[in-house]
Amino acid sequence: MGSGEERSEIAFFDVETSVPTRAGQGFAILEFGAILVCPRKLVELESYSTLVRPLDLSLISSLSVRCNGITRDAVVSSPTFLDIADRVYDILHGRIWAGHNILKFDCARIREAFAEIGRPPPEPKGLIDSLALLTQKFGRRAGDMKLLYPNSCAQMATLATYFGLGQQTHRSLDDVRMNLEVLKYCATVLFLESSLPDILTQKSWVSPNAVTRSRSNGKASPEGMNQKMSTPSSSIKFENHSISSPSTHSSTEGILNSVGSNTNQQDPFNLGSLCREIEIESLRRDSALGEKPVTESLEMLSTATASQDCCNYAGFLDPAEVSIASIHASFIPFYRGTQRIQILHKDVKLLLHCTQLRVRFGISTRFVDPAGRPRLSFVVDGSPSLCQVLDACDQFAYKLSVDSGRGSEWRPVVIRKPGFLNSPTIRLSIPTVTNGDITMYDTEIYQKDPTGVAQRLIFSRFDAAELDTLFVPGTLVDAYFALDPYDYQQNAGIRLVAKKLIIHAK
Repeated sequence: MGSGEERSEIAFFDVETSVPTRAGQGFAILEFGAILVCPRKLVELESYSTLVRPLDLSLISSLSVRCNGITRDAVVSSPTFLDIADRVYDILHGRIWAGHNILKFDCARIREAFAEIGRPPPEPKGLIDSLALLTQKFGRRAGDMKLLYPNSCAQMATLATYFGLGQQTHRSLDDVRMNLEVLKYCATVLFLESSLPDILTQKSWVSPNAVTRSRSNGKASPEGMNQKMSTPSSSIKFENHSISSPSTHSSTEGILNSVGSNTNQQDPFNLGSLCREIEIESLRRDSALGEKPVTESLEMLSTATASQDCCNYAGFLDPAEVSIASIHASFIPFYRGTQRIQILHKDVKLLLHCTQLRVRFGISTRFVDPAGRPRLSFVVDGSPSLCQVLDACDQFAYKLSVDSGRGSEWRPVVIRKPGFLNSPTIRLSIPTVTNGDITMYDTEIYQKDPTGVAQRLIFSRFDAAELDTLFVPGTLVDAYFALDPYDYQQNAGIRLVAKKLIIHAK
């Protein structure tokens, strides 16, 4: 594949892996796919793809299959990584590596795989991570998608859908080809904008499905139809969506107007310049993570959390589907040698989905993180089945905390006030992420009208007061949320972190 000393081709590559389901379990490569691309013509020269059989087939769990569709039967007759190591090395070594989120994920998996077979890994002569590139160069006009969606796949899927390239399949060769096409389209837009900055502004780049809502009259209108819409009275945008079941949740995401403008565009085809910008962007993202409180930033180091990049909402269970006998708590690696508690159900991280939760109290901002940023949350009535599951989780997590010698005060996840024991409530947190001066919600929020039609709400800025108008007492909400045990400053418990919320409009 591209022989010769001058290895000028760009190697776009992607790996599909198993999903760790317990502490200390690593990733196993299940598929490797790569294409060699001419850097001057941006055309595919060669391709290679193969399924890979892990040494331990039990690593392919049901959660792993839901992520990428690769089953044990599919790989049972495939080569092992040792069998393909020479080919992978020849494809990658001494070339520019390119891919989506490869700095944080794929590169690490390649190095781990070569270490496991006792061989030195291939080394790149340059790196292009399209996640960092698109976030910096294109992300703001697509809603700063890295901030809106920590799921790194969402950004690629969103842009691919916008440009009409189809849906992401989470298979290696398909994904790298989609990656290349998305970069081509984005580079073309950047080139046109830099050529005519006064005419083709970033504000003209809007999703054809996006509509805005005026806070004054509440009526939706197409972008640009009403001059009054340019006033900053509301940061909410709507995008038409049909809400599907968790197992069929589409990866298509909303696209925003620009929240910033930069007409001093550099040549988008200058790879040297782009590589330097990617390096800077990577450092900025790492710095932004450092600003987050320890209890949140370390969640990103959890292998179970990393696995959510590809799984959407398939693993969220209704409380009625949860077996109390199958719940348990265990420690997982956390931060600088410490450990944190994780709640498991049948050896998989427990994620819950509840419908028609009634809001008791609206958005609260009285809690803050160590950096002084508000922790947004709201309170809903807890159904008997939900409270039963949460009480069991509380019991297991509390026992593990006590047995480990921790002395923090435990705060029950189900709130039962004296005199209102038959009216239990729970608090759902709406997490935020910050990058520089930009703070965005880390929860997908939809609004469903009485006919069942739902629209994705896109927020161009952080505004807790505006969010409070959506979560008024009595409103019904469908919630997908994670159970996030914490132990911070002598206070411990389980925080319920909303991943997706569907508000039922009255």
